[in-house]
Amino acid sequence: MTEPEGAAEELAEGTLVSHLLELRDRLLKAMMAIGICFIPTATYMNQLFTFVAKPLIRRLPPGSTLIATSVVAPFMVPFKLALVAAVGLAIPYVLYQAWAFVAPGLYRHEKKLAVPLLVSSVLLFYLGAAFAYYAVFPVMLSFFVATTPKGVMMMTDMGNYLDFVMVLLLAFGAAFEVPIATVLLVWSGVVKITSLTKNRGFVLLGVFIVAAFLTPPDAVSQSFMAIPLYVLYEIGIVMSKLLLKDKIAARAKEDSERGAQV
Repeated sequence: MTEPEGAAEELAEGTLVSHLLELRDRLLKAMMAIGICFIPTATYMNQLFTFVAKPLIRRLPPGSTLIATSVVAPFMVPFKLALVAAVGLAIPYVLYQAWAFVAPGLYRHEKKLAVPLLVSSVLLFYLGAAFAYYAVFPVMLSFFVATTPKGVMMMTDMGNYLDFVMVLLLAFGAAFEVPIATVLLVWSGVVKITSLTKNRGFVLLGVFIVAAFLTPPDAVSQSFMAIPLYVLYEIGIVMSKLLLKDKIAARAKEDSERGAQV
């Protein structure tokens, strides 16, 4: 092996090791952030569970309440909620660490696009979860309580209720990321902005089908997810036109030149 080749291999190994060390440091910082956020959420985990359960507790008939069907549930269920809440609180810092790790390898125009998308994705996820809690849960739970058959006492297990809540919060949080997904699809060239605007009817049908899978089997829950999803799709089109104006114009020019050549 010649000296330049050996030097190149040593440089590559040194670069790989430095990247792995940086990745380790970033992961440790992210875990520390989650641990710090876990301290207050664990301290007030019972109050936190009461807050999450309030939409159902307010709508239960007189004499009904949440129940625990196992000995450890009164501790483990709030503890699980506290851990999930800590991760949710620490997400902005965790994403910042991920951004700081990959940013050196991005071009300037990619950084310019990635920063607003990263911030918007966090805010949209929080907005989706808040929309589910304050707008969807009251209507959905009122519907479920009202349809309880006569002679049946509704007494929901606290663990099952928490699983139900977390699935819906995650589903609505992820659903509100539609504008970000739309921008990324247009930016990567997977879809064209003209295709997004022409196929609105198919998208509207698709969001209702997706909502049917992600929400409980009732029209109220489905509509509460499908309608915001479609509105967010339109917002994604507007964001794509604003953020990717130059790229869209360049691709349109290329398409017109190819058409002229043909």
